[in-house]
Amino acid sequence: MTNSKRLAPRLLPLLAVSTAALTLSGCGVNNIPTKEEYAKTKWADVQAQYQRRADLIPNLVATVKGYATQEKSVLVEVTQARAKATSVSVDASTITDPAKFAQFQQSQNQLSGALGRLMVTVEKYPELKSNENFLALQHQLEGTENRITVARKDYNEAVRVYNTELHTFPGVLWASTLYKAEKPMQQFTATEAAQSAPTVSFDQAPSAAPGSAPPAKK
Repeated sequence: MTNSKRLAPRLLPLLAVSTAALTLSGCGVNNIPTKEEYAKTKWADVQAQYQRRADLIPNLVATVKGYATQEKSVLVEVTQARAKATSVSVDASTITDPAKFAQFQQSQNQLSGALGRLMVTVEKYPELKSNENFLALQHQLEGTENRITVARKDYNEAVRVYNTELHTFPGVLWASTLYKAEKPMQQFTATEAAQSAPTVSFDQAPSAAPGSAPPAKK
């Protein structure tokens, strides 16, 4: 008996396994876990940017406080909003739990609003607006807010693709058999106003006091 004839019976099981693997791969059996992992990666990017923002806030509050001690209520609001946002428990289950995700999103949106009000308050303090440390912090904060917006957009798109896979053919077949434990992920639904970065216009003239005469035209 030749070597080829001896090897043939041994190769048949391997060929069968390989053929089955290729067939399953072509049917999209790996699509759900692949798209799930990609969405989780995008979620990690969102978390990283939110953490970056949280890390900037203490120095920002301290800098503003040095020039605007009378703005205590605004500074307290930002500090409390940061504490609330960072205290919200976030783990892998957050993106598939509507209640947890809503809590996370709400706390971050509240912090965004508080930061926006703080930056508007800064307009009243020319010396603060020209402080190098404040300018550097403001620049970093605006950059981080923009990164948050991009990260959330990318995450939403990854989740859309993953959720679609769970509910369309052939993904729906695998979701009902091999991946019964997989759940749809939650998406950010914040308004455009909530997602926009805080802005400060250094060219904006201060508002006139009530009852005062309008500024003279040049």
